[in-house]
Amino acid sequence: MSESSSQKKAASKPSAEEEGYEKAIELLQRCNTEHGFLATPTSHDNYRRIWGRDGCIIGLAALMTGDAELEEGCRRTLETLARHQGPHGEIPSNVDPETNRISYGGTAGRVDANLWFVITCAEYWRKTGDDDFLDRMIEPLEKVRFLLGSWEFNTRGLLFIPPTGDWADEYLQSGYVLYDQLLYLQAQKQFCQIHRHHHGSDDHELADRVSRLRSLIRTNYWFCEDGNERENNDFVYHEVLYEKGREASPHQLGSFWMPFFSPIGYGYRFDAMANVLISLFDVADETQTETVDGFIDSEIVDEKVGLLPAFWPVITPKDEKWDELQMSFSHTFKNSPYEYHNGGIWPLIAGFYVASLARRGHTERAERYRKALHRANQLEMDGKAWSFPEFVHGKKHTPGGTHPMGWSAAAAIIAEKYIQGERLFGDTADEMPESEKDPT
Repeated sequence: MSESSSQKKAASKPSAEEEGYEKAIELLQRCNTEHGFLATPTSHDNYRRIWGRDGCIIGLAALMTGDAELEEGCRRTLETLARHQGPHGEIPSNVDPETNRISYGGTAGRVDANLWFVITCAEYWRKTGDDDFLDRMIEPLEKVRFLLGSWEFNTRGLLFIPPTGDWADEYLQSGYVLYDQLLYLQAQKQFCQIHRHHHGSDDHELADRVSRLRSLIRTNYWFCEDGNERENNDFVYHEVLYEKGREASPHQLGSFWMPFFSPIGYGYRFDAMANVLISLFDVADETQTETVDGFIDSEIVDEKVGLLPAFWPVITPKDEKWDELQMSFSHTFKNSPYEYHNGGIWPLIAGFYVASLARRGHTERAERYRKALHRANQLEMDGKAWSFPEFVHGKKHTPGGTHPMGWSAAAAIIAEKYIQGERLFGDTADEMPESEKDPT
């Protein structure tokens, strides 16, 4: 082969990032059906269904592609979920469109399926300008809004999440879980914008709820070295609980956001998804965000794989929580050390982290995680590359779980598009009424 031919061949070969994006688009196309996005096009377990959480996250990525058919897949996903809404407003955990079998959760309902549904409905409307779609969704959305309010239980602004009640559905998190509060905040911002569009005016009561929820998050989930440094003592959920939690966590003070608290105390493990979303949604201030970035680089990420574990540190058989974790599963135990949520590394989380870094102008760090994300998605399973695994083993760095996962592909698309300057989740602070904006 001549030198010029070799150069032409090299020039025509896509980069790893370009190939990763193309493969991700192909997988979304395979997941796209007349009923919406399947979690995976394979028949593994019960994943070949329209899942509330997975379908909405895949739908968000689809909206960034500029592909009209994938945008339609997002719409069909939302319509399928709305069509099978429960009697109290519940958005299904998953729907089998072939048999019309519907699940609203396992041993507990899936709170975050409802939250992602609200967020994705608003993003679809904002992206497409489809007012007819929004008109059809107003009733389902209002039902979800009422249901979410009832899940506050004590009407004090925070959702109470049962064990197994969100994406970490076999892990040890419950109570006032930060991840869900962040989605709740974003959902309520979307409700504000929808109300403004429909009525031509602001819902000041709802805007006040947004402002209050933001203050509740910033006050109760970040431990300062001195309790008097809290942003606003008026928003401490429970004074004694907060102080005892802070005193019991000397190593976590001012390092990262606490994952949850409940009537019996705080959780102290690092929740990667929550710590990523809180910066992506612009809730954390710059100092907090930079502190968390530093903690991730110095304490959390294994340089060999370069991605974030879902939760850290890993729960091992020597840990006092091990017996409790072993009892938390639906069919078979999956959370062995460094697997699934127990220290497993998820491409999904990496996609949102790249988005956060790119949004904040940390280009070099975003590129590093972007490349690691594509490497994870490229790993072989069943003898085939680009397996888009559910997770990667946190120690062996081998792919695991179900594959190919649509939301692992969605993560790659979101990462690529954010690096290119595109955005999700509104990013419309300039359009907010004054009562909705953060006073700080």
